[in-house]
Amino acid sequence: MTVTLDDVKHAAERTRDQLVRTPCLHSATLSALTGCELYIKFENHQFTAAFKERGALNHLLMLSEDERRRGVIAMSAGNHAQAVAYHAARLGIHATIVMPRHTPNLKVRNTRQLGAEVHLEGNGVDEAGTYAQRLAEERDLVFVHPYDDPAIIAGQGTMALEMLEDHPDLESLVIPIGGGGLISGNAVAARALRPEIEIVGVQSQRYPAMQQVLAGEPVHCGQASLAEGIAVKQPGELTREIIREHVNDICLVDEPEIERAILLLLEIEKTVAEGAGAAGLAAILDDPERFRGRRVGLVLCGGNIDMLALSSVIQRGLVRSGRIVRVRVGISDVPGALSELTNLLAEQRANVITIAHQRTFTDLSLRATEVEATLETLGRDHTRDVIEALRAEGYDPVLPANEVHPDERWADS
Repeated sequence: MTVTLDDVKHAAERTRDQLVRTPCLHSATLSALTGCELYIKFENHQFTAAFKERGALNHLLMLSEDERRRGVIAMSAGNHAQAVAYHAARLGIHATIVMPRHTPNLKVRNTRQLGAEVHLEGNGVDEAGTYAQRLAEERDLVFVHPYDDPAIIAGQGTMALEMLEDHPDLESLVIPIGGGGLISGNAVAARALRPEIEIVGVQSQRYPAMQQVLAGEPVHCGQASLAEGIAVKQPGELTREIIREHVNDICLVDEPEIERAILLLLEIEKTVAEGAGAAGLAAILDDPERFRGRRVGLVLCGGNIDMLALSSVIQRGLVRSGRIVRVRVGISDVPGALSELTNLLAEQRANVITIAHQRTFTDLSLRATEVEATLETLGRDHTRDVIEALRAEGYDPVLPANEVHPDERWADS
């Protein structure tokens, strides 16, 4: 069993006018930052904010009347669940979705609001999948696999048709890999249309399952990843063979690179990306020489990120880029000393976010107190100016050790 360009083209015809034809736009700023000509496919503009709608809709439209009456079932921790639920409801098909027990409440609630019957079972997608398969047999439901299915793969491949129609001179496609459905469909379509095009997959360093399987190694996956959409322990059987044939290489990215990519997309493109959606940009930022001077199509595959996680990414990014800094100084324990310090910070245009002082946990004199201030600055150079101004006035500022030399990769981001 395989997937062909004709399958992808039929999927495009089948789903036409039922999906958003998402923009694929050149980013001048990110191109200058990365050294390549970068074109971003904004799949976070789909109704459910992720590419999964393409494959899910194609699969549902291919069901027979009998299969539609029986209903469908899928296992997913998020995007596939919402895609199946949304389009099944549109088509009048009953959808049952099995999600892991620890799926964020927001994703569970969204899936239910889209009309699906939701079951919370298992500690991960694999256990949820086992339960879903059993339930499918018991209820005679049609199982809609999230990635290892020809109809799903063909549907995802419609993205490459659009990208190469908009920008036929693309030289590389950079695509995230979880189970492999997204990159498989796009690799099949892109290779058939442009045999010389380079296809580069991206996985989280914590979940390199596809890379390990293709290398004949045991699968070892780590802790939770911000890119939970590609945190898959069991790659597809069909997808791995397609990837083996059509994909040039698989890059691995770590959590800080993913965080930086999310922040850059938010600041520069004014668009929200989930961890998996930002993985491709993270790979380019991590190894810019590989892509330098090339015309690169980047798949931003989804934008469903938890708001608390996004808030943390923003705050941590501001720290890493030197725009938020903590500084400790000792001051005399006399009236007016704190005011003198804050006036100096104001003169240096450093905005005080929080400030606290204490006398107990310090080696300073009994006649002194320690002040810790969290400051907002204009960046690394401004922070240095503030520190030098403090020293010039007789203070001895101390920055926490892990914040003294912010990661240079975050400079000017």
